[in-house]
Amino acid sequence: MTGDDHRMNDFDFLTGSWNVTNRRLATLFSGSDEWETFPGVSTCNPIFEGGCNTEEIAFPTLGSSGLTLRLFDTEREEWSIYWASSRTGLLYPPVVGTFTDGRGDFYGDDTHDGKPIRAHFIWSGITPTSARWEQEFSADGGRTWESNWVMTYTRA
Repeated sequence: MTGDDHRMNDFDFLTGSWNVTNRRLATLFSGSDEWETFPGVSTCNPIFEGGCNTEEIAFPTLGSSGLTLRLFDTEREEWSIYWASSRTGLLYPPVVGTFTDGRGDFYGDDTHDGKPIRAHFIWSGITPTSARWEQEFSADGGRTWESNWVMTYTRA
């Protein structure tokens, strides 16, 4: 273990139950500004004394749910975040990163409609009773980004 062991507890704030307001861009990479809003209910459980967690989120109005697995790499001292959707049954490629000054930035490679993209997850506005998660994608290798999903967490 190193002097930065606290990093493995970066996601402790998320433990427990949350109500989530979701805003998601209706059409990606089209220049659209049409957003859909829908509720979510999330529960996050720590594993490995904080060095891992699972978060299950239900989207009752969509009839689907998602699962996030977060793992802390103790050697590299960074998080890998994996997402799976009940709609596809697939585990998507991870985004990887760290927290600095209360903000988490996590980047990874993925595809959208068969084309390579960069993905960026942002955690911010973290308090004991609230948090904000945002997802943005880049189709040009990270030169420009399009925000496409924002979750506002409120402690249940």
